[in-house]
Amino acid sequence: MKDKLTFGVLGGGSWGTAIVKMLTENLDQVNWYMRSDSAIRHIEKEGHNPNYLSSVEFDTDQLRMSHDINKVVDASDVLIFVIPSAFLERELQCLTSSLTGKIIFSAIKGIVPESGRIVGEHFNEKYNIPFEDIGVITGPCHAEEVALERLSYLTIACADADKAKMVANHLKSDYIRTKISDDIIGTEYAAMLKNIYAIAAGIAHGLGYGDNFQSVLMSNAIREMKRFIDKVYKMKRNINASAYLGDLLVTGYSVFSRNRMFGNMIGKGYTVKSAMMEMNMVAEGYYATKSAHDLMDKLQKKSKTPIINAVYQVLYKNKNPKKVFEKLTEKLD
Repeated sequence: MKDKLTFGVLGGGSWGTAIVKMLTENLDQVNWYMRSDSAIRHIEKEGHNPNYLSSVEFDTDQLRMSHDINKVVDASDVLIFVIPSAFLERELQCLTSSLTGKIIFSAIKGIVPESGRIVGEHFNEKYNIPFEDIGVITGPCHAEEVALERLSYLTIACADADKAKMVANHLKSDYIRTKISDDIIGTEYAAMLKNIYAIAAGIAHGLGYGDNFQSVLMSNAIREMKRFIDKVYKMKRNINASAYLGDLLVTGYSVFSRNRMFGNMIGKGYTVKSAMMEMNMVAEGYYATKSAHDLMDKLQKKSKTPIINAVYQVLYKNKNPKKVFEKLTEKLD
């Protein structure tokens, strides 16, 4: 690796904005791609993102912004992707610059619909990026608390420990603690799965279930997560570590969780379409639910994931949430 690497962030949402904030604590310059040219002009003039985390004030001298993805890719050694998984491949189709030789970290918590793969696997299989050059940034960490500079924790996973340490050092600060992991596949699957379980928690809340049931739901969810991840990528891991259980808990319980919010609306009677329109944000767990369900179905392990199955029945089969969750309660312990 070069001694001084340039960083590029691709994505202009709340998590992308939070990652840029973290990087500017340690770097003189951050390259930043977002689709909206008007948002870029607003940031350059006013110093804050008009659409997400507007309380975060940037020193615009530190930012090199563009709505051309190729400019940011060309200018950066390390690329941190924060584009919602449902739209990632569409954005990459605009890419004419080569990703060869780039270090790619995913802060995306979902499945790429076109391939049915988590982001790291997608880059490896479709763009021939070696796993040694692919990493994952995961929580437990909400963008809104980063904006408030509340103490938060990140796990940085990569097969190459030096690259994980390098990215971790560029993200840490007085209010961000970082640790590294070699479980790149497991941590990324966990980041995807916890969004599904947060939708389940939201549906339960919308239906009127209380804290007692929520605790049972989360207890079963972490065990279901372990069964799922062990099936797709078995290795020695502590499922109770922050990257797995911690991220699940904050996403399942936090008022900042868009997936819990989405589920809560479904439980209260909203349709999927109306909930998405009212939120005006992407709930990654919606897309992850189908991919996770289909993968377990393909592996003939669907019986091992009753919570994922329940959420799938509600979101994709238009089943009555009340009846589905009544049946789910009988399968939890």
